[in-house]
Amino acid sequence: MKIEKLLKTSSNLPLSKKVVVNILYTYGIVNGKLNDVLKPYDISIQQFNVLRILRGQNGKPASLSTVQERMINNMSNTTRLIDKLIKKRYVEKEINQTNKRKIDIIITNQGTDFLKEIDNLIDSTEKDIVNSLSKDETLELIRLLGKLRLIAN
Repeated sequence: MKIEKLLKTSSNLPLSKKVVVNILYTYGIVNGKLNDVLKPYDISIQQFNVLRILRGQNGKPASLSTVQERMINNMSNTTRLIDKLIKKRYVEKEINQTNKRKIDIIITNQGTDFLKEIDNLIDSTEKDIVNSLSKDETLELIRLLGKLRLIAN
């Protein structure tokens, strides 16, 4: 369906605007579907992303700046996200022994177990989102989005 019809506009949008609006509109849909899957678990997609980053550390602590650098959506509220995860006992933080001004953040066993529990749900939702694309279309979409990121960055 054309983006103009989705947005209920009759104006003829320039091609560049159609691309950007399509990407943003699609992001909203994909983000919404993933958040819907996580909602019963009382966790946001951003919190889930933090947990995956920390799991990827393989037991090594991460600094706040490391987590922020690896976030899919760079945001200023990473500290608040981590505090929420601490309340859920998925994450712990402590003062870095080498540099007392830094905080080390680590995923707990409970956080790792939680990720194991919901990994399949997220994986199946991601597959459902792209299942109507062929493998070639999927690879082409990945290539084109990567090219746009290079240009926009």
